[in-house]
Amino acid sequence: MSAVITDTSQAAATPLVRLSKLNKHYGDFVAVDNLSLDIHEGEFLTFLGSSGSGKSTTLSMLAGFETPSSGEILVQGKSLINVPPHKRDIGMVFQRYSLFPHLSVRGNISFPLDIRKLAADECERRVEAMLKLVQLESFAHRRPSQLSGGQQQRVAIARALVYEPRILLMDEPLGALDKKLREDLQDELRHLHRRLGITIVYVTHDQEEAMRLSQRIAIFSHGRIVGLGTGQTLYQNPPNAFVASFLGNSNFLQGTLTGNASVQFEQQALAIKPQNLPLNSDVLLMVRPEKAQVLPLDAPTPLLTGWNEITAQVSEVVFLGDSLTCSVVTPGGSRLTVKALPHGQAPLHSGAQVRVRWAAADACVYSEWNAADLSKSAAH
Repeated sequence: MSAVITDTSQAAATPLVRLSKLNKHYGDFVAVDNLSLDIHEGEFLTFLGSSGSGKSTTLSMLAGFETPSSGEILVQGKSLINVPPHKRDIGMVFQRYSLFPHLSVRGNISFPLDIRKLAADECERRVEAMLKLVQLESFAHRRPSQLSGGQQQRVAIARALVYEPRILLMDEPLGALDKKLREDLQDELRHLHRRLGITIVYVTHDQEEAMRLSQRIAIFSHGRIVGLGTGQTLYQNPPNAFVASFLGNSNFLQGTLTGNASVQFEQQALAIKPQNLPLNSDVLLMVRPEKAQVLPLDAPTPLLTGWNEITAQVSEVVFLGDSLTCSVVTPGGSRLTVKALPHGQAPLHSGAQVRVRWAAADACVYSEWNAADLSKSAAH
């Protein structure tokens, strides 16, 4: 099955980079499968996916470290297929910093300029500017072994930027850092991108990192892009069940489409947004945990127009500080998770009978076969 993914957020702009029908095979294994994508000048685009989804292979082909089996890579309309990596005007930052241990911070940053034989005064100007940009002026004469992990990564970023590439590629650059330092560097990267206006293509398996950093996200599965758009759009209106399950947490209810705005679920009719799917087809109804409410069975709260309500039994309640995560089971055995604010309602406990409700407008509906196919792809 081939998923058709469209993104109109920057349709009017001429792309800086165009990947066209890109394929990469390793023997019988298909790492990248007929992938096409436009990357716009000045944007921060993240490739998001699990291990083996094709995101790093795609980045490596753009960098020139891997050769496509077929397809085209264009920058400003010119092919890069036969251009070696060092002539592509593309900077690269890896998860492993790959700094030269015998060189100082200054020496590591100036290295790309030295091999390009830039004039000494211009080299000095650029290195000083980079040291200031990454806030390492006072560390200029230290060796990498004398720096923290975050400082080493900033040196790697400065080294990639010092020769002023038009595009910066970053492959899991913060993956080896602890959570607090990773979040601090994410903030620095966002500010750096805003100041420089450089085009950044970033690879990660961390969905929260992708949401924090990116203007657009391309979600990879089995060598294909199965979701493309802003983080907000992909989260609020996932194009398919795989994206809904991969980006954030989701509840899926199996049902049958009995009308263009109605699903039969466990002997109960649920209202949905109008759908263009065949009647009587099996579907999955998706509700985000934070879009649902859980109430005691005897709570005197009337059901609002356009809302659905089902009964369930609480199986587990977990306190998370600003919210409760409540796991419930319906009479038919379906499981849901609801995020509920801990204040202003009766305490919930395991075994309690409750009502779970959500607005029809907050649910998405997908073909069950389509969802199963995508899930199968993600598992490989």
